[in-house]
Amino acid sequence: MKPKRPYFLDLAAIRLPIGGMVSILHRASGAALSLALPCLLYTLMLSLRAPEDFQRVAGWFSGFLGWIISMGLIWALLHHFLAGLRHLGFDLGCGEDKEVARKSAWFSLLAAAGLTALIALWRLT
Repeated sequence: MKPKRPYFLDLAAIRLPIGGMVSILHRASGAALSLALPCLLYTLMLSLRAPEDFQRVAGWFSGFLGWIISMGLIWALLHHFLAGLRHLGFDLGCGEDKEVARKSAWFSLLAAAGLTALIALWRLT
């Protein structure tokens, strides 16, 4: 009898349910926040060192690239927090039903995006 060989998985063709996407984004946002923390601490240190350095850091964050990075980090923080609450609910036995889990996944995804959009609009005004 011929041994069954593993077959090639086309990861781009696999369609994950919304819960899987939120779970992957939860891990990715946690990793992004962990990697960004040393950079944010360094910019905080620079801004507290001298008034000229504060102006330089403030000027960088008021530019377009600084705005994009800060909005990305705000989204990562909000998404990681909301998805973490969702997963904590699962650990406590709440929301494990398929339909409730799907709705909570959509809620955490849309709430993080909506709150980030509100913060972006508030910062632009």
